[in-house]
Amino acid sequence: MAPVRLRHPKGVTTIQVAFDRDDFTVQHLQQEIYAASDILPSRQSLKAGYPPHALTLIPELPLASLGLKSGEQIIVSELVTDSSQRSSGPTSRNNPVTPVSPTRRGATDNMGPMPTTIPASTASPQSTGPDSVATDGGVLVHRIVPDDNSCLFAAISLIFEQTITKAPEMRKIVAEGIRNDPETYNEAILGMPPSQYIATILKPSSWGGAIDLGVLAAHFKTEISSIDVETGRIDRFSPPGDTTGGMRCVVIYSGIHYDAATLAPMAEAPSEWHQTLFPVKTSSEDDAVLVAAKKLASILREKKAFTNTSTFDLKCEARLKGEKGARAHAEQTGHVRFGEY
Repeated sequence: MAPVRLRHPKGVTTIQVAFDRDDFTVQHLQQEIYAASDILPSRQSLKAGYPPHALTLIPELPLASLGLKSGEQIIVSELVTDSSQRSSGPTSRNNPVTPVSPTRRGATDNMGPMPTTIPASTASPQSTGPDSVATDGGVLVHRIVPDDNSCLFAAISLIFEQTITKAPEMRKIVAEGIRNDPETYNEAILGMPPSQYIATILKPSSWGGAIDLGVLAAHFKTEISSIDVETGRIDRFSPPGDTTGGMRCVVIYSGIHYDAATLAPMAEAPSEWHQTLFPVKTSSEDDAVLVAAKKLASILREKKAFTNTSTFDLKCEARLKGEKGARAHAEQTGHVRFGEY
C-alpha cells in the first residue's frame, strides 16, 4: 500500500492505495475518496499532476490506468451541471443526492467550490494579497511564515503537513536523521560534535540552514529547491541515491528567513487548495515551477525583500556586523533575538 493525498471540500486526507495490484481498481479508489469526502463516485471530479489535469475515470480499470504515483496529490471536487442541481445541504451517505452525469473537464476548468483562476492580465497590480506569479495550472504564491527563528522548519511543515504547527516535529526529524547517519553528519560537516548540533537544533531559538534542508529532503524523499531572493540562485537539496520519487517542493530564502512557495488557482485561494509538491518535469531549471519561483524571487528582490548576510547590521545590546557576528555573539552571550538596523 502507498499513500495518496486528497484535497477535497472537507479538507485534506491521506489514503492508502495499492498501486502494484491489478485487482485494486479505479472504483476502489473512488470508494476511498467517497469515505473521506462524502462525494458519490458518480459525482467525483479528480485532477492530479502539475499542471493539474482531469483524470479519466473508468471504474473497472486497474488503478495503474490513471498514471498516479506514490505520494501524489489528487484534487477532488463534485460534478454539477448548474446551480439548480446542487444539494440543499452537504452530501452524506444518509441523504444521497441523485448523481449527475460526469462531464469532461480541462486542466483550467473550475472545480466545484474551488475559486476561479484570475488570468495574469486581469489581476490588479494594486492587490494587497501575497506576491504571486502566473504559471501552468494557476499561480505560484509566496507563503509567508512567522519570523521566529523557526522559519525554515515552519516552511517545511507548511509544505509537508499543511500547517506551520508541526515545526517542532521537523526539528526532531533533523535531529534523528543526524543521529542515525554519523558517517555523513560528522563533526567536520556540522562544525561541532553531532551531539551538540542535535541539542542546538532542537531548541526553538536555533536557526535552520542547508544541513537541515538536506536531512529533510532525505526524510521526505523529495527534492527541496531553495530560491535565493538576492541572487536568484537555486540550491537543490536532493535525497541520496535519487530517491525523490519525482517530486519537488520550493522554499524562498531571503538571507535570514525562509518562506514557502505553493501553487493555487489564485493568490487569495484558501490554503486547503494550495498544491505544495510538484512532479519533476525536468532536471534543468527550465522546469515550469522553478521558472515561476525565480520570477517570484525577482518580484521580492525588486521590493528589497532580502538581507545581505555579509554586511547587514544587527542590534542586540551591541551593534553587530553580519551573520557571523550574530552567531559569534550568540555563542558568547546566549542572546538569540536580533533586529536588523
